[in-house]
Amino acid sequence: MTSSIEVINHGPIRELRLARPPVNALDTDLCRQLIHAVELAMAEDAHGIVLSGSPRVFTGGMDVPHLLAHGDDSPALLDSWNAFFGAVRSIAECRIPVVAALTGHAPAGGCVMALCCDYRVMARSVDAGHPYTIGLNEVQVGLVAPEGIQRLLRRVVGVHRAGVLLTTGAMLPAEQAQQIGLVDELADGELVVPRAIAWLQQLLKMPRQPMLLTRAVAREDLHQALHPDLIQLDRFVEAWYAPDAQQALHALTARLGKG
Repeated sequence: MTSSIEVINHGPIRELRLARPPVNALDTDLCRQLIHAVELAMAEDAHGIVLSGSPRVFTGGMDVPHLLAHGDDSPALLDSWNAFFGAVRSIAECRIPVVAALTGHAPAGGCVMALCCDYRVMARSVDAGHPYTIGLNEVQVGLVAPEGIQRLLRRVVGVHRAGVLLTTGAMLPAEQAQQIGLVDELADGELVVPRAIAWLQQLLKMPRQPMLLTRAVAREDLHQALHPDLIQLDRFVEAWYAPDAQQALHALTARLGKG
């Protein structure tokens, strides 16, 4: 089986680079590989993780054509979404710090993963007319972000702003995302991963146990947000089959096919 994740060690810091061309779309296999890679990093005593992507795209989010290929097989669809939320929880519940190195666009599932990290470094847009963007645009494709995911966004940008962004499905340019705290830092594209590593290196200079325990307390609300009761996957999968959702999802797939 071909790995969709490249593992690169930077001393005690392990970089997990999404590597599924062309846009690192999150299919079931990639999500399960990510769970394993995070678990292995902890088992092998890595002190921190950098989660990165490809130049110009961190990840395009969930692989919608892959999900639509399940057709009416709702157990298979549920399995795919369980794999995604398993990957999200593996990041959120990781015992060591995780930094998102957002090397480019990070819509939907990519934004969710980033929100579960301790710190987010995003590539500065090189073309103001075509900026790198990040956001939870689920409503644009006929989906409703579960309450738990909405809490992740509220956690970093505030209740009112999160509500506006979610309801409109807004995708924010990197510069605007930094202004509202959705990302913590901008860097030129080739410097995104080095900046993520540098941030972790500074953090790892702190007394280790006090830092880790303080971090655990600070992230408790994040863990609560991802409790199954606040995700309600059965309801989410049921809504997937609603006519307006299917129409929007198939329209998205058609646009992707023309890209």
